[in-house]
Amino acid sequence: MWRIERVEETGSTNDDVAPRLGADEAGLVRVAGVQTAGRGRRAGRTWIAPRGSGLTFTTALPRALAPHALWCVTFWASLAIREAVARVTSVTLDLVWPNDLLLDGRKCCGILCVSRVEGERAWVGVGSGINVLRPRDASLLEGIAPTPAFLSDVAGNVDHARLLDAILNAYAAGLDELDHPTAVARRWEREARLEGTPYELLLDEESTPRRVIARRIATDGSLIVHEGGRERAVSLADARVVR
Repeated sequence: MWRIERVEETGSTNDDVAPRLGADEAGLVRVAGVQTAGRGRRAGRTWIAPRGSGLTFTTALPRALAPHALWCVTFWASLAIREAVARVTSVTLDLVWPNDLLLDGRKCCGILCVSRVEGERAWVGVGSGINVLRPRDASLLEGIAPTPAFLSDVAGNVDHARLLDAILNAYAAGLDELDHPTAVARRWEREARLEGTPYELLLDEESTPRRVIARRIATDGSLIVHEGGRERAVSLADARVVR
């Protein structure tokens, strides 16, 4: 099902895979030793992982999806990665809307998807960056805020290849779930224990974060929250669970 393509260095595995999305490249997995231009969801955000510390890859899903299901892919991938990490390391990561997995309250994994829509078919690349081994040289992480977490902080020496295999196995086993996006969202809500969780959100158009109570995921991936006595949908924001 998968064809793994490894490179020592690239700008962004998402940028590499995006123009190749389609039937001919279905199942491509582009893995980079280091990215020089990895980015986050918000414009201007970068994903920095010193060489050898992270598992950075983009997976072109092996079959097309219905375009209306695109919104659920990040949630689906989060669940698969969480399951794979637990299987390999016995570590349970926390799910945080919209696209992060945390370890002890700090970011350990981020997901950013790219897609190409052809009529009634959508081809998707799931980009993932996982902090696996904390660099011995602490200076390599200087300037990264907030301080990231690494699986090795609690699980010792984690094998990158074994973790990648586990994630790809989880993707393969769960592909049919993408035909039922609402069910994916409900499962994500349960595993994230979303209902009633306090969140601190920095909305894209605002400078001051606000505290809300999370309720559920809408059928476009938005977060439904309770704030000021009413419910509202938040489509894009930096999010932090308030412990």
